[in-house]
This record gives sequence, C-alpha cells and structure tokens, in this order.
Amino acid sequence: MTDLGRIRDQLGRMDLITLDEMGGIKLMNRVDTKYVISADRLSEVLLHAQSDYRVQEVDGIRLARYDTLYYDTLACDMYLRHHDRQLRRQKIRTRCYCDSNLWFLEVKNKTNTGRTKKKRIAIDEETFRHPEASAEAVHFLKQRSEYPVEALTPHLRTRFYRITLVNRQQTERLTIDLDLHFENQRSQMAAQVEKLVVIELKQDGRCPSQMKTALQEMRIKPFKMSKYCIGTALTRSDIKSNRFKGKIRRICKLCQQSVSLQSELDTKTLS
Repeated sequence: MTDLGRIRDQLGRMDLITLDEMGGIKLMNRVDTKYVISADRLSEVLLHAQSDYRVQEVDGIRLARYDTLYYDTLACDMYLRHHDRQLRRQKIRTRCYCDSNLWFLEVKNKTNTGRTKKKRIAIDEETFRHPEASAEAVHFLKQRSEYPVEALTPHLRTRFYRITLVNRQQTERLTIDLDLHFENQRSQMAAQVEKLVVIELKQDGRCPSQMKTALQEMRIKPFKMSKYCIGTALTRSDIKSNRFKGKIRRICKLCQQSVSLQSELDTKTLS
C-alpha cells in the first residue's frame, strides 16, 4: 500500500493553488494522456513536478478522497463500446469530493478525434445513488445521455485518493490517482489495486508540457486505460473482457502483483 503519510509530507513542500484559482482551469473540452506507474515511483514523479507545478489544496487537504459511482445499462453498453474499440463513447457517473462534501452528476463524451468533453451539475447526497429521483438530474440526463434514463442503473463504484497539480502557466492539469478500490454493485465483487498509480495529463490542445518531458526521461510511456473498464473486468466474470486482460497483466507486472480470485461478496486483491 502507498505510504500516504510520506506523500502528504512531500505535497506539503509544494506551492499550492486554491479551489477558487482552479475555477479558470476546468478543461471540460480537452485532450487526455494517461500513464501508469507503481506506487514506489510516485515520490520521484512528484519531485520532478515540484518546481513547475502547484498542488490543489481544499480546506487544508492536498491528498483528496474521491468516491465515484458509474452507471450503465443492464447490458453494459457503455463498457462494451469501450471494449469493442468504438471511438465515440460515453460514461455517466455521480461523484463525491469527500473532503469538501460536494456531489456532481457528470456525463463524459469521448469524440472520434480523441477529445474528452464533460458536462456536470451539482447534486445532493441522495441523488448520488438515485439520480432518477431528482427532476433536475433526469432533465440533465435526458438532454445529454445517449441511453434512456430509465435504463441506467448503478454498476461500478470506485474509491481512491487524488492529487491534482496545475502547471504555472495554467495550461494543463495533472491528476494522480492512487489506492484504487472497486466495488461492483451488481456482482457484489470487489477489487483492490493498491500499488497502482494512474497519472492523467489533461491539456486544452497540444501545449508543451514539462511533465510529459519528465515522464519520457523517466521512461514512463503513455498507457491507455479506463478505471471503469479495468474495474469492471476485475469484478465481473460474466462479461466480455478479452481486450482488457493484457492491460491487467501489464499492470500486475508493473506493480509486481498477482490476481487472486475469491468468492462472491469477497474481495479480489492485487497484492
């Protein structure tokens, strides 16, 4: 498991950016590049970021807790579009920023040119699990969902810690997710990927990036992955997942972990 105390100490030595300052760097229409590393390399990455990036702080917290619930049809159409390499695809989720007690309903669209466009509205805690009970949420989904609202039900819950960095030019945002936990709401299976760190570089266009250069120098290459799809593949034995098995093997090798399958209602742990 990641040494969260050591990471907090390292983040404490970085310059901060406040939530108010982050307001102008939403990057809702962006290009994303993902990377994966093992937890023991995170300190090295943060060291490279220390001079060129500021860390987001909310209420004194720089290592934030996230809780996300992904929705899908019973046939898992959104998951399968990704598995089948469809360029145009959509994800629908509710998300809680646990430390600040903020809740959102989000619709993310991936275009056939590789751009990510996200729309979201603020919701309350009850709507996190029951968007169909909120007239505002239903209206939002009817305007933006490619799927009938009544066909969407909770599928995969993900919990993790996130570090958010912004470069000093404010042209990009870097999110670093660690200590990932998945809980499938349908199969009742769970998975933990505690040694995996997912880095996502979010840019409005193809601006030069100090972090992209640093990662190249560290021989860390881009790695396309979806937390939703990997979490689903790990927690559903009854769904097509051939495309993601190779990625899971690479993650296991990277983190020097193995997968042990356990019974329903139990936990599958990469440890």
